[in-house]
Amino acid sequence: MASGSQGYPGSAASALDALPSTWPNFLTGQPGKPVQVLLIDDDACMRKVISQELLADLRINLVAQGSSMREGRRLISQHEFDVMLIDLNLGDGTGFELIERMKTVRPHAEAVVISAMEDDEHALHAFELGATGYLVKNSWFGNFPQAVLQVVNGGASITPNLARRLLRSLGQVPVSSQPAASAGPKSKLSDREKDVMKMVASGYTSSEIASRLTISSQTVNTHIKNIYHKLQVHSRAQAVSFAAQRGLL
Repeated sequence: MASGSQGYPGSAASALDALPSTWPNFLTGQPGKPVQVLLIDDDACMRKVISQELLADLRINLVAQGSSMREGRRLISQHEFDVMLIDLNLGDGTGFELIERMKTVRPHAEAVVISAMEDDEHALHAFELGATGYLVKNSWFGNFPQAVLQVVNGGASITPNLARRLLRSLGQVPVSSQPAASAGPKSKLSDREKDVMKMVASGYTSSEIASRLTISSQTVNTHIKNIYHKLQVHSRAQAVSFAAQRGLL
């Protein structure tokens, strides 16, 4: 684990030199009150690179780091933090599960995905779960401290190439698409989908729903995708809101 800027001689001085003089004092993330960050990545080399970048900025404090989903679950419960940087491919699970866990335990914290996968499907699923950033590893545009500061101040951080593709895909949605409110009656959802929907509304993660219904997490996620499609929504929050309005819960 790493904390603050200890263990890196000269990093504090270099951070002071690099700190933008135009950084407003009303924004979150100040040398005297840094943003608290949790880092979960099973790639030791990548974790070292990211941690060094974070530790070089006095506006950020790296409170802890882990290399697995198991460690991630423990650190999420043990530490107070503002932003979690999370890899999607962990040896014993996925970053998706940790995003869900974080949103349950630390609902006000932000999640920024750091992944080697640049496909739209993974990015959209991360955003559906509540992530506000998606950085592609080894991208020329990667800037981890900037991503942390952006999301903690109400913004979003997405690798530009991926952001451009997502914008293009959004542009392919027909203008005449019917809004979610016009979706059909509640009979469109199967009994199993209604059970899943009720648990989603109660704040359970996919793994917790799977355990309670004695099915796999993959099956739960398939049910959730089907619910999104049937209700014409794009996130859990939208699904819960729509389901509540239509009496599906």
